[in-house]
Amino acid sequence: MSPDTLTVPETGERCSAVLDAIEGSVIVRQEFLETVLIGVLARGHVLLEDVPGTGKTLTARSVADALGLTFSRVQFTPDLLPSDITGTNVFNENDGSFEFRRGPVFANVVLADEINRAPPKTQAALLESMAEGQVTVEGETYELPEPFFVIATQNPVESEGTFPLPEAQVDRFAVKSSMGYPDRDGEIELLRRRAGRTEQEPSVETVLEEGMVEILQTVPETVHIDDDLLDYIADLCRATREDRRVEVGVSPRGTQRLFELTRASAVLHSREFVTPDDVKRIARPALAHRLVLTPEARVNDVSKHAVLEDVLEEVPVPTVEREQVA
Repeated sequence: MSPDTLTVPETGERCSAVLDAIEGSVIVRQEFLETVLIGVLARGHVLLEDVPGTGKTLTARSVADALGLTFSRVQFTPDLLPSDITGTNVFNENDGSFEFRRGPVFANVVLADEINRAPPKTQAALLESMAEGQVTVEGETYELPEPFFVIATQNPVESEGTFPLPEAQVDRFAVKSSMGYPDRDGEIELLRRRAGRTEQEPSVETVLEEGMVEILQTVPETVHIDDDLLDYIADLCRATREDRRVEVGVSPRGTQRLFELTRASAVLHSREFVTPDDVKRIARPALAHRLVLTPEARVNDVSKHAVLEDVLEEVPVPTVEREQVA
């Protein structure tokens, strides 16, 4: 029987066990896995931008397996219809009625693979799911399972035949990150694992029992954050709106998401309080994708990450004494 509540240290231990289980299957940077897990703890969605063959699908499935959650994968293509994601009403010949056949979005973890290959109408079908935790089909609303989060991927190499995600949808992703290539030792270990097994994909042990993820997601609410850090978070986000290279800065929703993610980061590291390092660490994957640069900045090949790095450098970091927040 799962406890109704967990302490921050207990939650940190369970998160560490989840990370260990995934790392036993996937060759990937721990920092990347931590970012994904922080997104889960903060009840957020994750956007991955990476080249093919880096293990995005395996990582998403491994996360679901370790968390003890159901998993579904949707391959986005130009001819994909909204009903292919949400489901559709099917005629039942036995009783002459229509019954709703659920689509692949009805899972705890949904991998939206190459999401920017589908047209905007299909992308919009996923937006309601991400924003409201529900889908509407022919006027009927259906609740999605809890917990629910989307891991979406897009390929930065191929641009032909893609449909850029609208800003409203990009803003719904709590974090955006990339897996990157493994280092030399990691790539050699990948070959060793492949040579030593007959299955194409390794299995991941389920670490958490049923219902535990929802309990873990409540723990960040207990984490203390100093008033000076609230000022710091607000100042960072406001500074993105004032940068001359930025046309649209971080939205108020993005400010709130950064707040939630910093508390989740503290939990992941078994701390009952937020530090400035939590804010700076998670600000990069939490904020950069929310920026819309000016045409002049894009012509000059200015990157969103470069703008954010400048903001992090310019905004004063508060000094927070541990004795005050412990």
